[in-house]
Amino acid sequence: MAIIRPFECVRPNTEVAARFAALPYDVYNREEATKEVEREPMSFLKIDRAETQFSEDVDTYADEVYLKARELFLKAIEDGTLITDSDKAYYIYELTMDNRTQTGIVATASIDDYENNVIKKHENTRADKEADRIRHVDSLSAQTGPIFLAYRASEAINAEVKKAKENAPLYSFVSNDGIRHRVFKINNPESVMCIKNAFEKIDSIYIADGHHRAASAVKVGLKRRSEAKNYTGEEEFNYFLSVLFPDEELMIMDYNRVIKDLNGLSSIQFIKALEDKGFDVLEAKEAVKPSKKASFGMYLEGKWYELRAREEILSTDPVDGLDVAILQNNCLTPLLGISDPKTDKRIDFVGGIRGLKELEERCNKDCVLAFSMYPTSIQELFAVADANRLMPPKSTWFEPKLRSGLFIHRI
Repeated sequence: MAIIRPFECVRPNTEVAARFAALPYDVYNREEATKEVEREPMSFLKIDRAETQFSEDVDTYADEVYLKARELFLKAIEDGTLITDSDKAYYIYELTMDNRTQTGIVATASIDDYENNVIKKHENTRADKEADRIRHVDSLSAQTGPIFLAYRASEAINAEVKKAKENAPLYSFVSNDGIRHRVFKINNPESVMCIKNAFEKIDSIYIADGHHRAASAVKVGLKRRSEAKNYTGEEEFNYFLSVLFPDEELMIMDYNRVIKDLNGLSSIQFIKALEDKGFDVLEAKEAVKPSKKASFGMYLEGKWYELRAREEILSTDPVDGLDVAILQNNCLTPLLGISDPKTDKRIDFVGGIRGLKELEERCNKDCVLAFSMYPTSIQELFAVADANRLMPPKSTWFEPKLRSGLFIHRI
C-alpha cells in the first residue's frame, strides 16, 4: 500500500514560471550552471546551485553557499516570485517532447514507504553525492527537485488526470529545449480522495530517476523525526516531493557507450574476439540504431556494424538479461578489460537524446569504438527492482527531464 499525499505547494507565480523553472541541478557542472544563471538571472538554478553567486575560489560546498541558497529562497517568497497555495492539492505535470506526451501526478511520498521498500530502488547511492542535497534540503527546509517515480497504470488515476486536464492550466509554456510544460491543479475533495485511495491499492512504486535526491530527502526526514518534540507522524518532513508517472506513458532512451582504446587488440582481432564471445558481427551500410533486444550497433574505424547476441549468451535473469549487462559481461569486461564502468576512465556514456552522430564525433575526437544500445524497458526496470537487485551503471536515460522549482515542498 503506497501513501501518496496531496500537499501545500510553493510554486512560481504564473508570470515568471517559464523563466524560473530549471533543469535539475546535476545536469550542469559549475561552469555551465554559472553561464545558465547569467543567461537567465531569474532561473531557480541560482537557488539550486547557489555557488553560481560566488567567485570560483569559493568552494561549491562551503557553508556560505547553502546560506545563500536559503537567503535567495526566502527572498523569492518575500518578493512574490514564489507563492504558497493554502490548500492541500495534487498537481498534474504534463511534458510534451517531439509530439509525445507523458503526464505525472505531483504529490508527496512517504519516507517510511521508501525505508520499507514499497518505494523500490534500482541504483546504489553515494554518500558524497547525497551530502550536498542533504545540506540543501536542510538549509532551505524544503524539497525543490521532485523525485521521478513510476507505477503500474491505474484506470482510476488516469480518469482523474483526464478530468483535471479539462480545466485551464496553471502554467503552459515551452522551455528553451523545446519541451512543452503544462500544470493543472486537483483540489476537489472527491478527486483528491479518489487519487489517494487509488495509490493505496498499488503495492509497489519505483524510483525511475533521482535516487540521490530521494535518499537525501529521506535522511533529512529521519534526522528531523529523531529531533522532533511531540512527534505525530503527520509532519511534512515524513514525506518527500515526487512526480509519479504511469508505466504506459514512460519512455526510456538508449544510453550508449564510447571506448577510448581496444585494449591492445587490432580491429580485426577485436571483431574475431566478439564472434568467439557469442556475437554475430554484420557490416552495415548506415548508422545502426538497434530495433530489438540483444542487438547492438558498433562504430569502429569509420564503419558501422550490427552485433547480434547469440542464444548462448542470453539470460532470463532480470539483471544479466539486460542488454547493458550482455555487452558488459561478454565484451567490455573480458575483451576490453573494463570491469568497473563506474570508475574506468576508458569508457564514457552518451545519452540517446544526443543521437548516433554524437557517437561518430566522439570516435573522431577522443575514442575509437562506440556501441549504440537498445533501450532498457520500464518493465525491465520494474523486474530488477522487484527482485531487490541493482541495474548496471548507466542503464537508463529518461527524457524529458522534470523541471526543478515548479513545485516546492516545505518541511
